[in-house]
Amino acid sequence: MSNLIEFTDDNFTEETQSGLVLVDFWAPWCGPCRVVGPIIEELAQEYEGKVKVGKLNVDDHMAVAQKFRVMSIPTVILFKDSQAVEVMIGAQPKSAYEARLAKYVPVGA
Repeated sequence: MSNLIEFTDDNFTEETQSGLVLVDFWAPWCGPCRVVGPIIEELAQEYEGKVKVGKLNVDDHMAVAQKFRVMSIPTVILFKDSQAVEVMIGAQPKSAYEARLAKYVPVGA
């Protein structure tokens, strides 16, 4: 069972206002997004209870993508208490996302 959040223009502000939230900005037609998607799903499972993880389809929810100036996808942004603290543009290996998360998630938490 997936604990991946489906972000929308309507729920984004509420879902990202507190704690750590990792958001994958993607679109169904984007080839590199299909590579990142399974990685994001794995991170959602591995960081359950520590980091909210989810996806936002930029075709369906342009307002949020525009607000954060997402110009290319995939873009993965880590939010801490509603502030973007890490921005990762383009498909990256799982280890790159884990390294960014490690700055904010205490070891053994």
